[in-house]
Amino acid sequence: MFRSNNVAARVFERQIFTPAPGTSVHCARRFYENIVPSHTIYDIECPDLLFRKFSDDGQYLITFSRNHQDLIVYRTTWLSFSCKDHYCDAQDLPYKASKFESFFTRLYSVTLASAGELICKDFFLYTERNQFGIFATSSAQIHDAPAVGGAVQGVPSIEKITFHLVRLEDGVILDERIFHNDYINLAHSMGVFLYDDLLAVLSLRYQRIHIIQIRDTGIFVDVREIGEFCREDDELFLNSSAQYMTKSSVNGANQDDTHGNGLQQVQIQEVSFLSGLKQRLLSFIVQGIWNEEDDPTLRMQCLKKKFYFHFPDYVDLIIWKVQFLDHHHLLIKFGSVDGGVARNAENHPAFFAVYNMETTEIVAFYQNSADDLYSLFELFSDHFYSSSKNSFLVKFISTHSNNIHALEQLRCNKDKANSLPQFVKKMLATLPISCQSQSPSPYFDHSLFRYDEKLISAADRHRQSTDHPIKFISRKQPNILKFKIKPGPESGSADARAKKISSFLFHPTLPLAISVQQSLILQPAVVNIHFRR
Repeated sequence: MFRSNNVAARVFERQIFTPAPGTSVHCARRFYENIVPSHTIYDIECPDLLFRKFSDDGQYLITFSRNHQDLIVYRTTWLSFSCKDHYCDAQDLPYKASKFESFFTRLYSVTLASAGELICKDFFLYTERNQFGIFATSSAQIHDAPAVGGAVQGVPSIEKITFHLVRLEDGVILDERIFHNDYINLAHSMGVFLYDDLLAVLSLRYQRIHIIQIRDTGIFVDVREIGEFCREDDELFLNSSAQYMTKSSVNGANQDDTHGNGLQQVQIQEVSFLSGLKQRLLSFIVQGIWNEEDDPTLRMQCLKKKFYFHFPDYVDLIIWKVQFLDHHHLLIKFGSVDGGVARNAENHPAFFAVYNMETTEIVAFYQNSADDLYSLFELFSDHFYSSSKNSFLVKFISTHSNNIHALEQLRCNKDKANSLPQFVKKMLATLPISCQSQSPSPYFDHSLFRYDEKLISAADRHRQSTDHPIKFISRKQPNILKFKIKPGPESGSADARAKKISSFLFHPTLPLAISVQQSLILQPAVVNIHFRR
């Protein structure tokens, strides 16, 4: 956008990358109050692409081919043109401004999907430190797959899921990790969480959390698996114990064979143990109930009422979702099998556990209506949204723990709620947070702008489209309209009855956005570019 040595570049760098003197808080974003994407080019001439998002540092625009086979990466170049008059703003833009290539330069295209696989268009994670991209491809889903090899009954199966580690600078595929006959929720990266160089991959079908490290050399390295076993030597210990039990049983059978008719056939039936993680969870629940009462009689009554009565329900819990809280702790969401595969699990009972990977202990356990967990989420929501302790731009995401306007809106919604327990459940239903699901764009900063969050927000989700422009109002000057974003054709949709959805891709630092409007019937998408002229 700017040459590195000109005045605009130096001002831009000062305002965006320099904290206020004597503080660690970046409050210089007021620069963006007057640098806004105020001009729109409607229905731009654009390749037939599936748009994903900008990388969090703004270096790359991630797109996929329509056949879900190829990754296509662009870099922002900005529109440049010359005019003869002094007042260029009054001049019409040149014809080339209506072309996608005037704003973005294609870097490369690389095929990710092998035979029988398709790219998951909702999945993309970015490692800011070394500019690696993580992508996923998968084969078709099998809904009625038999539960074999310890799989959970009722969870679908996917024959092949492949994670690709791509160096975004040149498109080189550095490494791959393949899961066979498994089920990982790839939609909006719900089954995968990235924290610095650690990747948590949840196998919903086999109830395993795979912790994988991404090395600077560009390889995936297995760190541990959490689920059936918690420590590295758990499996070895159980196998050696099973061998000892088998040997003892055979020796006992030999001693009982007093009639000389040969050894009795001893069959050691396979014993079904609860998983190591489930054992940790049940132990924590029992210990918590045990400590509630000092009197032995009351203690047993509490155990019967709060634990033994609900024991079958606790045993049937499965892991729904997981996220890192830091390098050592995981937030794990448990619930029923039906809720784990449902699109909307808000109406299903759920529980949250905090797990320490180093000590293999559960350190906290909550129901999905717990007021104390909601209070933590309200006061410290930044800890749930962060995917890196060193990420610069993620600190700009407005949450109710770092932005007074977001907090006021949350408390206003809380006061309007008909039922406080239902409101708490609705808020906690968003946990664990999907990784990199919030745009760090300054135009979603609640300290700078007000906008209708039913129509647009920082969340990475499609929205129901409208023919009316979305207004961004100055927070400091409540009656001042700063800019408008209108998806779809300039004149509005020809068929007002057709249901349409819109998605918005905001650049994390530049006054630039892409809106994509699609109808549910098979019609070409309308792509608009919004920028500062």
